Amino acid sequence: MVVDQTELRLLDAYWRAANYLSVGQIYLLDNPLLREPLRPEHIKPRLLGHWGTTPGLNFAYAHLNRVIRARDLDMIYVMGPGHGGPAAVANSWLEGSYSEVYRHVSRDEEGMRRLFRQFSFPGGIPSHVAPETPGSIHEGGELGYALAHAYGAAFDNPDLVVSCVVGDGEAETGPLAGSWHSNKFLDPVRDGAVLPILHLNGYKIANPTVLARIPEDELVKLFEGMGYRPLFVSGDDPEYMHRRMAQVLDEALDEIAEIQQVARTSGLSHRPAWPVVVLRSPKGWTGPREVDGAPVEGTWRSHQVPLARVREDPGHLRQLEEWMRSYGPERLFDASGAPVDELVALAPRGERRMSANPHANGGALLRDLVLPDFRRYAVEFAGHGTSTSGATQVLGRFLRDVVRANPDNFRVMGPDETASNRLSAVYEATDKVWEESVLATDEDLARHGQVMEVLSEHMCQGWLEGYLLTGRHGLFNCYEAFVHIVDAMFNQHAKWLKVTRHLAWRRPIASLNYLLSSHVWRQDHNGFTHQDPGFLDVVMNKPAELVRVYLPPDANTLLSVSDHCLRSRDYVNVVVAGKQPGLDYLPMREAVAHCTRGIGVWEWASTGGGADPDVVLGCAGDVPTLETLAAADLLRQYFPELGVRVVNVVDLMRLQPASEHPHGLSDAEYEALFTTDRPVVFAFHGYPWLVHRLTYRRRGHENLHVRGFKEEGTTTTPFDMVMLNDLDRFHLVIDVIDRVPGLAQNAAHVRQRMVDERLRHREYTREFGQDPASVRDWVWPY
Repeated sequence: MVVDQTELRLLDAYWRAANYLSVGQIYLLDNPLLREPLRPEHIKPRLLGHWGTTPGLNFAYAHLNRVIRARDLDMIYVMGPGHGGPAAVANSWLEGSYSEVYRHVSRDEEGMRRLFRQFSFPGGIPSHVAPETPGSIHEGGELGYALAHAYGAAFDNPDLVVSCVVGDGEAETGPLAGSWHSNKFLDPVRDGAVLPILHLNGYKIANPTVLARIPEDELVKLFEGMGYRPLFVSGDDPEYMHRRMAQVLDEALDEIAEIQQVARTSGLSHRPAWPVVVLRSPKGWTGPREVDGAPVEGTWRSHQVPLARVREDPGHLRQLEEWMRSYGPERLFDASGAPVDELVALAPRGERRMSANPHANGGALLRDLVLPDFRRYAVEFAGHGTSTSGATQVLGRFLRDVVRANPDNFRVMGPDETASNRLSAVYEATDKVWEESVLATDEDLARHGQVMEVLSEHMCQGWLEGYLLTGRHGLFNCYEAFVHIVDAMFNQHAKWLKVTRHLAWRRPIASLNYLLSSHVWRQDHNGFTHQDPGFLDVVMNKPAELVRVYLPPDANTLLSVSDHCLRSRDYVNVVVAGKQPGLDYLPMREAVAHCTRGIGVWEWASTGGGADPDVVLGCAGDVPTLETLAAADLLRQYFPELGVRVVNVVDLMRLQPASEHPHGLSDAEYEALFTTDRPVVFAFHGYPWLVHRLTYRRRGHENLHVRGFKEEGTTTTPFDMVMLNDLDRFHLVIDVIDRVPGLAQNAAHVRQRMVDERLRHREYTREFGQDPASVRDWVWPY
């Protein structure tokens, strides 16, 4: 496709307009069109923002607009460089979508003044690409995740092209380096396309970047080795760069169209080599070449604010005005301050604008999942705590039918652990995505599937976030200890959700659902490195309106909780469930009621007929629940007159006061369950202090004693693991003896027996390599 000189001239004008608007955002409070000479009072008192990456982002944006118009493309733009905010805002204002969303920031002189003033200003908008920016699905603080987000957006979106600019600084991060391999999971028949644009401007904050310094032939080999065909745009002369960028984008999009056309008509026998654009341009391109005798353009000095003392230094003020006037604003904006008609005509129309594309506001496209009735998958109930089933194995059958009912908007992500976490039933309905060769010994691999596995938690979460943010649903299953790898990604997604809740134009998206299995208490075979429940603590740091933590104790409660999570919107749901066979505590009807309450007394496990108890046994989590019930059994045997109340917690947020969390119990409800003056021995799945943190305001908190993981672990048996952390049934009985007034004096023999039982069980494991049958086969005997 030949681009004539007139169109190249207009592209350059559009680029200059975006650059002008970007510089204005960083510097100006007033005088947006430079109708008078710049004075110090026109300048912001605090100069915050980043210029270095911005002109390259504007350059790519202008050229992508051209191909959208020429080809009627459905395209979104993911800006990976951390501080490309000025570019994203400038282009959405030029396209008109910014003023449509924020009507007070109109496309005229007053709107431009407000656009400039709000940027990195108290009460305004951040300096990075943020949820407030129309067209964004990637927050500027998420350095390293852009490409995974882009591929996630493309999955099951056959008509979408995701253009993704990867900064050469972010390219050095582990998540981004791994994300290049996402092309091995992109099905050209059912999925859309990703067009990566590696932006090499040479520098990070203060250092050169690796990929910008290695020889070009080495860079070519790197990309070819990763399965891409690199196309280079390199230079600093605008006229040449515009012509070359137009040629390269046409070539890349022709290749994408051909790959998809062949795959969708006659099929491909091999994975295609998708194009990648390598854009090499100076950092801070078109900005000041030199400031105070030091080079700036093309160096690390242009990374943030090239002219830092504009208010105080008349020379800097003069340079800023010369810089801004070099773009020719009088030719780019009309008398009212609006972009001139020629520039307006260059932007795509309606939803074809990248800043107005509905895929970048995924809630607008979100369809409810078609969910089977989870009650149909209930385990056959033989009595409270008398039969066993594998909770996640049961869940797998439910997820299998979720997959079948939602073939184009639901995916399961996991780092090589879907089968390990006992969700294998999903393979009855779908395969795992795999675009490489398949051997006779492989199982469940295909070019298209709704299960995605790669041994990178970063990529799994990045794919799922991109998938959710563009209007689909999913589940991320992971070993509990290693979900910490994505702590920072969870943090950023939660922050995104918090901001979007206050943006009326951002529609709610499907919740990010974590299923954490292979958890701390059943990683006895893998040992200490695999034993860590601390992700719950990370999650609980986030605002109450965003996060939910569920600890279903058995298969039926897991089904009920999972159905609820898959239906929810705008949350991060964390579900912790064991994959090993465990006792079935509740029939489905009771399970649904218990999960709806989130917390409750298990009367069948309690004694005293509902009267005030002598002690409350609280529990949250499958293994803590087992040990609590076994302790309750021992207390019945040794102290039949003791009033014991068993309280099980499914929804961890119920422990908080209602003033702190929408799921929290009122003080009256909490006190009715736990009392204010009786000892409470609480067996918890995670670190004990989390329960104290949630309940420290409650009356009677001084009576609360929590047992949980206290960083004691090794390769051992399941029961020895709980003994190491004093969470076992015998230690819980000791805790009751020590805390119920008057009991210790008459129960010294029982206490000693509990100590002896712990020693006996420890010796048994050391001799026989497994737990005694009395532990392995224990069931609720009443």
